Amino acid sequence: MIEEHFSTGESFVHGLDPRIKIIVAILFSVVVAVSSSFLALIPALVVSVLLVALTRLSTRKVFYRLLLVNGLILFLWLLLPFTFKGETLFTIGPLAGTKEGIWYASRITIKCNTILLTMIALLATIPIFTLGHAMDKLYFPDKIIHLFLFTYRYIHVIFQEYHRLINAMRIRGFIPHTNLHTYRSYAYLVGMLLVKSYDRAERVHRAMLCRGFDRKYYTLSRFSIKIGDIVYLSLMLAAILGLVVLQWRLII
Repeated sequence: MIEEHFSTGESFVHGLDPRIKIIVAILFSVVVAVSSSFLALIPALVVSVLLVALTRLSTRKVFYRLLLVNGLILFLWLLLPFTFKGETLFTIGPLAGTKEGIWYASRITIKCNTILLTMIALLATIPIFTLGHAMDKLYFPDKIIHLFLFTYRYIHVIFQEYHRLINAMRIRGFIPHTNLHTYRSYAYLVGMLLVKSYDRAERVHRAMLCRGFDRKYYTLSRFSIKIGDIVYLSLMLAAILGLVVLQWRLII
């Protein structure tokens, strides 16, 4: 199973109603994603850092996840300053870095880190199945909830099947090289993985039908909104409204 490193804890954020955290995470992320002003993005980043601080999560694990995402963002910094038209700030040989490209890459970096920190603080602190229950209470489509939970439940099964196929190839003397035989072998591997995944899905679906599955998501979980949830929701809505005002000031 996928390890849930952040789902257990005794912080204030861990004790919040999961429905409140989902609503805040969606609204906050949407506002950050559509914002383009540093006047709004910098405060949003500060808010997301404060949220992570309130969860009292392992700094090392949070930093590791940020490192993975920013490793991809690094490629944007290698491309955007030299491909975005605008005022030239510096040159490296025949390449000219523009101010507009740097600002654009900076906005993307802040947005990605802000949204990731928000998701870690609000959604990663909810156990997966509790998250599915909360989505059901918020009237998310049943198909989305089923897809989400079944993906979580069976992705490790597919991963184990992948390792079994890889080991079978190694036992038969397969050594990967940069040649047509290697490419063909990996293509067969992917094809067999898809076939086995489809076969597993069919068997699971038939087993569920035998147990009375009627395409509905039932849960015995009960959520209750407390005073702390209302206070937190009010503060976060005020913060989100503040970000909207800061962004709107740039537009007008």
